[in-house]
Amino acid sequence: MHLKGITQILNLLPHRYPFLLVDRVVHCEPGKSITAMKQLTANEPWVEGHFPGRPMMPGTLVIEAMAQAAGLLAFLSENASSKGLSLYLAGVDQARIHRDMLPGDRLDIEVRFLSAIRQVWRLAARVRVDGELAASAELMCAARHGQE
Repeated sequence: MHLKGITQILNLLPHRYPFLLVDRVVHCEPGKSITAMKQLTANEPWVEGHFPGRPMMPGTLVIEAMAQAAGLLAFLSENASSKGLSLYLAGVDQARIHRDMLPGDRLDIEVRFLSAIRQVWRLAARVRVDGELAASAELMCAARHGQE
């Protein structure tokens, strides 16, 4: 399963420009894994200030991109949006940035389901650029009813 366009992603995630950090879902195996993509451009809002002369995607935004892909996996696995659930990033463990991510890079975001207890999902996430590991983390996402 893959989402062919940004419209389908916008229907699942509450994030909007400039904070939507997933452009496309390339592949999803509900309940197991997702591969998403983010194309970095010179027009990203962080380029001007992080860092002038050598713009690189801030690590916190890399983690957010992984969390958004994890949220998409949870929504597509659990049909959470139709149940009135909202998903939140609840924890980040073992986060590592292995290389700079620069305008022109395509981030391939891979998230794999590890476990679920009640409504908290544990997921392993990594980002690759040109096949090279760029970032990794273990994430926890929590589901809540309504807009708490």
